[in-house]
Amino acid sequence: MASRKLLLSLTSGRRLRSRTQQLFWAASLPEAATSRSLAAAVAAAQQSGESPVAHLFSSRTISSTRPATQSAGDAPGSSAVDHKLIMPEDEFHKLADETIHDLLEKLEEYGDSIQMDGFDIDYGNQVLTLRLGDLGTYVVNKQTPNRQIWLSSPVSGPSRFDWDASTDGWIYKRTGANLVQLLEKEIGELCGTPVEL
Repeated sequence: MASRKLLLSLTSGRRLRSRTQQLFWAASLPEAATSRSLAAAVAAAQQSGESPVAHLFSSRTISSTRPATQSAGDAPGSSAVDHKLIMPEDEFHKLADETIHDLLEKLEEYGDSIQMDGFDIDYGNQVLTLRLGDLGTYVVNKQTPNRQIWLSSPVSGPSRFDWDASTDGWIYKRTGANLVQLLEKEIGELCGTPVEL
């Protein structure tokens, strides 16, 4: 009976240590170390037969410093959101709604002019959906918290457009693409007829 309790105790201890290591790896390391450091540490630990956790601490692969937390009375740091720079919500809705409604009207006219099988446009729940039959589907919708218009394209994939007052248009910051110009180019090429949005 005593040996059985000892065996259960040892097994439970191993499971606890194993689970603790899994939790440690899952929660702490991606924030504290780079993926290159992690890969090197795991490889070195495997070669030496050492525990990866022990190796990380002994080799100083991870830093023991943590970012200081900010008290309520401190001035906001560089990571704080500057609400003065965020577009007011009513202005965002005005600009985004105008853009989406203009797209809706012009795409309906375009669809009537080309008489293409499978061409269907729908607007509901603030989502504009353009189906081009076998050629794919476009989805345009507002993302109010981000003050963005999101586009899902069968050609270029997903994109997030921010309002740019200097160009008076919605711009995808990663590529510099303008929402309307991108749609004109892609839809015109897919349908074989130029479109002016």
